[in-house]
Amino acid sequence: MASINLDMDVYDRIVNALYEAALDSRRWGTALEHFRELFKANYVTLILKVPDLSDTGLMISVGELPGGIGGKVVYHTYQHTATPFVNQPADKVFTVDDLMTEAEWRKAPYYIHWCQPYQVFHVMGADISTPESGKLRFRITRPEHVAGFSQEERQLCEALLPHLRRALHMHNLLDRSESLGMLYSKAIGRLSVATIVLDETGRVLDQNLIAQEILDSGDGLKLVGGRLEATYPSDNRALQQLIRNAFAHQPGDRVIPSEAMSIARPSGQVSLGVVIEQVPSSEWAEGKGKPSVVIYLRDAAGKSLASTAVAKQLFNLTPAETALAMELTNGLSLEEAAEALNIRRNTARAHLRSIFSKTGVRRQTELVRIMLNSVAALSHR
Repeated sequence: MASINLDMDVYDRIVNALYEAALDSRRWGTALEHFRELFKANYVTLILKVPDLSDTGLMISVGELPGGIGGKVVYHTYQHTATPFVNQPADKVFTVDDLMTEAEWRKAPYYIHWCQPYQVFHVMGADISTPESGKLRFRITRPEHVAGFSQEERQLCEALLPHLRRALHMHNLLDRSESLGMLYSKAIGRLSVATIVLDETGRVLDQNLIAQEILDSGDGLKLVGGRLEATYPSDNRALQQLIRNAFAHQPGDRVIPSEAMSIARPSGQVSLGVVIEQVPSSEWAEGKGKPSVVIYLRDAAGKSLASTAVAKQLFNLTPAETALAMELTNGLSLEEAAEALNIRRNTARAHLRSIFSKTGVRRQTELVRIMLNSVAALSHR
């Protein structure tokens, strides 16, 4: 870095800010502010999404923004597609002077309508390539009364560009992983599966909403000092042994088997089904507070979370037929379902015959099976 005269403390501060932003999107403002200070710019902008003809883009800007919010990160849409800075080579720093003369720049509609009102005259930037997100546009600007970007500053930007590209790629990967994790978690929840995650000490690290409801009821399982316990001593001994067994498996084991048990409930309802298994982890990823064991619970007495709207669409049922099918799926008899829906038994039987005809089943047990196994359970309610 000595050839471009950048203090190592400043370099470390900028690079650290970039990788912190990769882990936490709220820190991108801090990272861009470092660039603004380093290059004495009035704005630094990161265009995350380039718009097409029918869409708006998305960009993050820091700088001397109007309305008294100077220096703060602002997320706003990028609606203009007439920019002259298009089709630039990936990961190569450029300035306005590389593309046109000063006279051409002053006459450019983009400059007149979008740059001049915001005191933007000197522009340096790069189109940053990422493996799966296409090109992201990075721009550093200065007003006209300040000197343009020098060759040394261009080299400085080129030296920092690989770190910015890696930080953006890391952010994209982490964001995708988090999004997929949320999707899978929601899918498990819609299937009425409760999940409880334990750390390496056996303390509860996380739980989904269904697990929280089961634990709050105290009917069979409870939390004691942050640890999972069964209500009855015999069940609790067996539960703790299965948890210890899961911890005993080494990360390098080729097959990590699951173990299961049922847990009796003081209410007298059907026992809770429990499956316990170790969370796969690479050998070097050690540390405190990491997921180590996951416990899956299923409350056989719980109601189905299947979407009534989707069930109606899947089987072409009327609203009344859908309501009856959902009550039967939740374990009620035909007579109990009729009472719950406040309809006559003969009406319920007529609805059931129509449901059988539309779904192609002949028995109530078959109806319950296809309703529980359909994709209705995976949709929003």
